[in-house]
Amino acid sequence: MAYALVAVTTLAACGGGNASLSTRGTLAPTQLYATGPIQRACLAEGRRAATNARCGCIQAVADRELSSAEQRRGVKAFKDPHKLQVWRQSDRASDNAFWSTWKAFGQSAAAICSNG
Repeated sequence: MAYALVAVTTLAACGGGNASLSTRGTLAPTQLYATGPIQRACLAEGRRAATNARCGCIQAVADRELSSAEQRRGVKAFKDPHKLQVWRQSDRASDNAFWSTWKAFGQSAAAICSNG
């Protein structure tokens, strides 16, 4: 259960942290942003830290790292975080594979989208 909560909390707490060159040649913060099922689920669950910018950044990482089917399945984790624990402890290879993929995605999203 703790892993599931960490993964969902990490995703919900993400914000922008990428940088690019501005027109004056200095580093200016930019933020990844995309819309999609993960972004909508992130916003819909009403977590205090779930801002449009954070959820959009999470979606942008999801677009890079998760298939459409994995994103659809991940939406279920936002709606019911206990599902992650069930998948993690499952004897089914497909559940274990999804858990590994989702965990790696959560770590990437935290690293890319965190504010600090």
